[in-house]
Amino acid sequence: MTRQFVKDQGEDVSDFELCVIGSGPGGQKAAIQAAKLGRKVCVVERMEQVGGVALHTGTIPSKALREAIIQATGGQDHLTIRGDVKSGRLSIGELLSSCQRIIATEMEIVRTQLRRNGITLVNGEAVFAGAGTLRVKGVHEDSTITADKFVVAVGTEPARPDFIPFDEQCILTSDDLLHLEKLPETLVVVGSGVIGTEFASMFSRLGVRVTLVDRADRVLCFLDAQIGEALQYHLRSRGMTLRLKEEVVEVVRHETNQKARVETRLKSGKVLRSDALLYCLGRQGTTGGLNLAEVGLTADRRGRLVVDENFCTGNPDIYAVGDVIGFPALASTSMNQGRMAACHIFGRKFEDRRRLFPFGIYSIPEISMVGDNEEELTEKGIPYETGVAGYREIARGKLLGDEVGMLKILFSPGTRRVLGVHIIGTGATELIHIGQAVIALDGKVDYFVESAFNYPTLAECYRVAALNGINKLS
Repeated sequence: MTRQFVKDQGEDVSDFELCVIGSGPGGQKAAIQAAKLGRKVCVVERMEQVGGVALHTGTIPSKALREAIIQATGGQDHLTIRGDVKSGRLSIGELLSSCQRIIATEMEIVRTQLRRNGITLVNGEAVFAGAGTLRVKGVHEDSTITADKFVVAVGTEPARPDFIPFDEQCILTSDDLLHLEKLPETLVVVGSGVIGTEFASMFSRLGVRVTLVDRADRVLCFLDAQIGEALQYHLRSRGMTLRLKEEVVEVVRHETNQKARVETRLKSGKVLRSDALLYCLGRQGTTGGLNLAEVGLTADRRGRLVVDENFCTGNPDIYAVGDVIGFPALASTSMNQGRMAACHIFGRKFEDRRRLFPFGIYSIPEISMVGDNEEELTEKGIPYETGVAGYREIARGKLLGDEVGMLKILFSPGTRRVLGVHIIGTGATELIHIGQAVIALDGKVDYFVESAFNYPTLAECYRVAALNGINKLS
């Protein structure tokens, strides 16, 4: 059977077995999985282009910008790079143009995947109009969709508290960064979560004098403490100022000699002055326009939906996946959630490996982890031993000039099973999957000693760390 691929229709489109609201990572995979099970599927996307926040303002643009910055700055120190920026030899426009090329390529890949799987695409704002019915407000005309089941995958948007006078010029959210016309010389970043830390490290790499502000007592406080300390040391060595255990109470924009300046006032009485401010504290689910009350649902104060272990909401015909259901709010986990939701809806068994999802943080240097960290194991009362390898000990690390990198293995001294892996440095988000596989298979730390690794590679860190840990046992 040939299914139709359509866009922005002005007529009723009915009788789908599954309607997915949102075409980000979670929505894409839910729709494709259902289509591969032979179901009739449609995707409703409010933007003109597919891909959602992850493709247009989130994951892909930020990672593309990061790669462009790393390639442009090479091994230069931040003072040299700052001179290149001031002289015009390096501009934000050049860096951002590479992001747009990648976005266009990825967008076409998503469109092709939907088309290849016979999924109907409808552009417009989705509004629930009763049980099994969705009203889609298109640019020119409205249409009605009826479906047996729905998956809400609408994602999130940056939080915009009322006391911050956002202007999209010098007081910004992460969504505004793709429209920067000029790099600021000084920047205050509010929020040391994943988004704030990633952007703070990128701008610092470009020679921008960055001040990172957060109420927490350390950056990315969910990290293993040793990894977090290594990150903070590196950020400070690149010229970044960390203002931790501080809270922003007021932000004021001033015009001085036809130039905008931002004044950030902290609860402690400190005043930070900068060319720009980037606010990265929290995100809000974009569920406000769905008319959830019509189908018996209510979002929390941050616009998120509560789901059960199968991603079903309080309405048995409506599921939700991705950032809109909260933690961990990663593109990778959203994809798995979409697949799992579709499989549960249509009675197909799916292996649940949620306990072993890896975290990838694309700061400079990048960080990744899987399994428990030292603090979590201590809290659970689980005995453990650690093994650590520094990139500087590994031939590949020296070839790359990475003096910061470190890989850490946590394992049980009794069973010798691997309990967690934590990495900071070049290729961390790739290397982590070796540890993930070993943990998933209940592997022992001895595996890393007994296995051969290509030489020279960063993967050798696993053997060195394993030996370091095993030696402690004797």
